[in-house]
Amino acid sequence: MSALHEVEMHGGSTAAAQLSPPMWAKTAGAVSALLPGAGAVAALAAIATLLGGLDPVVGAPVIAIVCGIVISLVKRPSARLKPGISFASRKVLQGSVVMLGFGLSLSQVLSTGARSLPVLVGTLVAAFVVAWFAGRLLRLPADLRTLIGVGTAICGASAIAATDAVIVADEADVSYAIATIFTFNVVAVLLYPSLGHAFGFSQHTFGLWAGTAINDLSSVIAASTVYGHSAASYAVIVKLTRTLAIVPISLFLAARRGWRHGEVAEAGSGRRIDLRRILPLFIVAFAVAVGINTLGLVPGGWYHPLSDLSTWMITAALGAIGLSTDFGHIRRAGLRPLALGAVLWLTVGLASLGLQAMTSRL
Repeated sequence: MSALHEVEMHGGSTAAAQLSPPMWAKTAGAVSALLPGAGAVAALAAIATLLGGLDPVVGAPVIAIVCGIVISLVKRPSARLKPGISFASRKVLQGSVVMLGFGLSLSQVLSTGARSLPVLVGTLVAAFVVAWFAGRLLRLPADLRTLIGVGTAICGASAIAATDAVIVADEADVSYAIATIFTFNVVAVLLYPSLGHAFGFSQHTFGLWAGTAINDLSSVIAASTVYGHSAASYAVIVKLTRTLAIVPISLFLAARRGWRHGEVAEAGSGRRIDLRRILPLFIVAFAVAVGINTLGLVPGGWYHPLSDLSTWMITAALGAIGLSTDFGHIRRAGLRPLALGAVLWLTVGLASLGLQAMTSRL
C-alpha cells in the first residue's frame, strides 16, 4: 500500500510539474505583457525628447508629462497598455535615480545631505504643523490629514503608501491624498523652473528648493533636470535624504496607532512593519552606484552617456505618469483636500526659501 501511495504521490507531482509552465515561460509572459505599454511610453519619450531639443528651456521631461496628461484626458489608456505604463512610471523612474548615482561621489552625497539638513528638517516640521492645524480647520478626517501631510512633507505617493501600510487608512482617503499630491506635483513641474529663472537661482539653490519643496521624486527630478544637470544631482541627493524620514515617521505612527488601540507593543498587535515598503530598494541601489563611482570604477567617458540615459529614462517615466493620470480621482477628492494640499504646497515652498535665506544658502 505504501509503495502504491508513493507511486501515486510521484505521479501526482509529475503531472503537476507538467501542468505548471516553466520559469522561462512565466518570465516571457510577464515581459510580453509589458511590451505594449512600454512601447507606447518609449514612443512618447522619443517625441518629447525631439520637442525638448527644440525648446531646451521647457525640456523633454515637462513636455512628456504634459503630453501624457493631454492624451489621458482625451482617451484613457486601454487595459492592455496599463502594465507597461505602470512599470515605466515606477521602475524606470527608480532606474533613472540609480543612473544619476553613477555620476556622484560619496563625499558629494554626504556633504550635500549634511548641508541641506537645516532646510530639510525645517520644511518637514512646517509641513506637519500646518497639516495638523489646517486639516482640522478644514474638518478633514485624521487619516486624510496625515496622508496629505506625509505625502507633502516627505515623498509623495511613496510616503502615502508606506504610511497606509502602518495606519490602514480608508481606500478613498488614500486615493484622495494621492490625487491631491499629484495635482501639485504637476503644478510644481510646470512652475518651479520658470520661477527659478525669474529669481535668478543658482543650480544649488534651485536643487535644494526642489529637493525640499516638491512633493514626489518624479516631479523633483523633472523640474530640476530641466533647470540643469547640477541642480538635478543636488536635488536628487536632498530628496533621497528627505525620503529617509519616512522610516522614523512610520515607526512613530505605528506606535501611536498601537497606543490608541491599547497595544503595549507591536508584537501584541499582530502587525509587523515591512521595512522594504518603508525604505525602497532603489535607494540602496543608488548608494551602491555612488560607491562604485567613488572607487573609480566608472570610466570617465561613460559619464555623459549615463547622464543622457538617465534623462531619457526620466522623460519616459514622466510620460508614463502623465498617461496614468486619473482626473476622476481628482474630481472626487473635492475642494477641501485640494485646499489642504495647496496650503501645504505653499508652506513647504516658502519655508524652504526662507530657511535658505536664513542659513545664507540663497
